Amino acid sequence: MTLSVRSESTASKAKRPVVAIIGGGVSGATTAFYLAQADQSPAPEIVVFEPRDGLGRGLAYDTAEPAHRINVPAARMSLLTDDPDHFLRWIEDQSATAGDADALRPDGNLFPRRKVFGDYVNAMLQPLIADGAVQHRRAAVAHLLRNRQQRWCLVDEDGGETLADIVVIATSHPPPVAPGGLQTLLKDHPRFVPDPTKAGALGAIRPSDRVLVIGNGLTSADVIASLVLKGHTGAITAISRRGLRSRGHAPFPQDPTGDFLADPAFTARKLVRNIRRAVREATATGLTWHGVIDQVRAQGQSIWQILPIAERQRIVRHLRPYWDVHRFRVAPQVETALDEAISQGRLQILAGSIAGTNVEGETVRCALRLRRGRETVERTYDAVVVTTGPGHGRILASQPFLAELAARGYLELDQTGLGLSCTRNCEAVGPVSGVTPSLLIAGPLARGTFGELMGLPQVTEHAAFVASVVAERLQTASPAQNPL
Repeated sequence: MTLSVRSESTASKAKRPVVAIIGGGVSGATTAFYLAQADQSPAPEIVVFEPRDGLGRGLAYDTAEPAHRINVPAARMSLLTDDPDHFLRWIEDQSATAGDADALRPDGNLFPRRKVFGDYVNAMLQPLIADGAVQHRRAAVAHLLRNRQQRWCLVDEDGGETLADIVVIATSHPPPVAPGGLQTLLKDHPRFVPDPTKAGALGAIRPSDRVLVIGNGLTSADVIASLVLKGHTGAITAISRRGLRSRGHAPFPQDPTGDFLADPAFTARKLVRNIRRAVREATATGLTWHGVIDQVRAQGQSIWQILPIAERQRIVRHLRPYWDVHRFRVAPQVETALDEAISQGRLQILAGSIAGTNVEGETVRCALRLRRGRETVERTYDAVVVTTGPGHGRILASQPFLAELAARGYLELDQTGLGLSCTRNCEAVGPVSGVTPSLLIAGPLARGTFGELMGLPQVTEHAAFVASVVAERLQTASPAQNPL
């Protein structure tokens, strides 16, 4: 498809600068929230492109599944970086957990359903939308091009065009990819679930079905907990290369402990040694590993910047699964559901891979190659669910506008393979264009540059930073006269 990039006359140029944010999940919505608070004259027009009916829900929080819960206590989640209890107070003011007796845990921590946090972020944006500070364009961006005046032209899926001076890409990672040839082999199977994050994805699975879950991370835990809540009684096998299951929360409150910046690690090996030493020291004082990992997370972006690219790549290649299961902890309600399924013999977690698959009618026969002992076992399933995590390698192909920007040399994958290449100021870096100051990357797609960007408070802090970069750009350049 060939598109012409619309030019504009001087008279038609907007008097106010326009900032377009592509993606209205937590990262995009929070960026818009903080940019709208900035003291600027003239205030920019902020347009958020998000097909969903609200802002702030995104892939993570746009779920009606009652088993899906936030995986950190509500007291540690807030849109406001200087008010960590804000979400907790909002829940109380709105009675947002009414009817959810399981939300409050015996230790006093609150783990509401995930939808509640999406509702909270959306509620925070609504006053800004009502007074015109933020516009919610309920459409996906199909094309993103640059015109002769060096402004950006966003063409949405409905054919509408929006001219912008700065564009912030805040989209999510692409869905998981089934290993080997499963995607092709099972594409017509009635109970093959390639993307369990879609609404109603598990609806076809029957109560007594034998289920194979490929992957053992948070999504896998959510799938199993959802099946349990729906009354599923069939056998479930969860398989991943290492068989690592997401861990739960600390048995008692603990502050972050340790220091990984005073004597920084310049290699992945040294970082692991430092973490293990800190865990031993914490254990000697009666604490658990949780506070140590929390400190690594808090200092994560600084730790990441110190490490050379080759060491970051080594961490992604060899250590990320171990980090993920300790960093991304399951909610207590989900942990209980998994523990009960294991104790009842209905859930088995295996370390291994799929060596072969045959489909006979609606029966899926799999040869599972186990990691320990390297033996192969034959299993039969009625349903297969893919929870292998984001398909990082498919980021540029996941949406047409990203593929176009990559083809024109504005975007490329970062060297760690976790996201898109960008500077420390979030400016996109491409193989042809180099650094593009008016094209910014926000949220998880900037993870390769910043390291820790997958949970709060890092997500909100990063969004506030992106907003500050945009505000500074608008102050130092008049887009109508000096395009960015």
